[in-house]
Amino acid sequence: MAELKFFDKVAARANVPPETARSLTEATLRTLTERISGGEAADLADHVAAELRPLLIKGTEDPEAFGHDEFLRRVAERADVAPDVAEAGVRAVLQTLHRVVGHAEFEEALAQLPADLRALAQPVPRTP
Repeated sequence: MAELKFFDKVAARANVPPETARSLTEATLRTLTERISGGEAADLADHVAAELRPLLIKGTEDPEAFGHDEFLRRVAERADVAPDVAEAGVRAVLQTLHRVVGHAEFEEALAQLPADLRALAQPVPRTP
C-alpha cells in the first residue's frame, strides 16, 4: 500500500494522472540508479516500499556520468512523456523520495549528482 501513496504523491506534485505518475516514478528511479553508486542506490532501496526496491538495485558499484539534459531525456523516453512532463515528474519523484527516505540519506545519495540535477529535488517557488 505504501507504493500507492508514493504514486499518489507524485501524481499530485507533478499534476499528472496516476498511471503517468507510476511511469515517471519508475523511469526516474531507474535513471537515478544509473547515475549514483550501487551502495547509495541500495541505501535508498532500504527506505522505499517493496514494489519500488527493484528499481534501485544496481548491478555495478560505479555510477554513469551524465548531466541534467541526459537525465531528463532518459526519463522522458522511458516514461514516454514530453520533456516538460519529464522534468515535472523528476521533481515530484525526487521530492517524494526525499520525504520517504529522510533528509540525511537523501542528501548523501544526491551529493553524487551535479548541482543542476540536485536542483531538481528542490521545490519550485510558487509565483503569486
